[in-house]
Amino acid sequence: MIAFYIVLGYLAAMSVVTGCLYAADKRKAVKGARRIPEKVLLLMSFLGGAVGGFVTMQIVRHKTKAEHWYFTVVNLLGILWQAAAVVLLLIYKPF
Repeated sequence: MIAFYIVLGYLAAMSVVTGCLYAADKRKAVKGARRIPEKVLLLMSFLGGAVGGFVTMQIVRHKTKAEHWYFTVVNLLGILWQAAAVVLLLIYKPF
């Protein structure tokens, strides 16, 4: 059960950080400042921050246009694998 809480904590922390990065990139886009690279945003989403990335995308309306379809796809795929990891840890209880 400890693994479940570790993974859940990791995913929560990554979601907060990823959401902050998406929001910061939106602010930079509005101001015309130097942006956070797309590959960083996508990687952060896929490596654990998909929930935070997807929610922030919707709230601040960032990377939601049709030409940025891959952000939605990566975040939804990330949510799927991250949810599957949590469910598997609940089912199998490795330690």
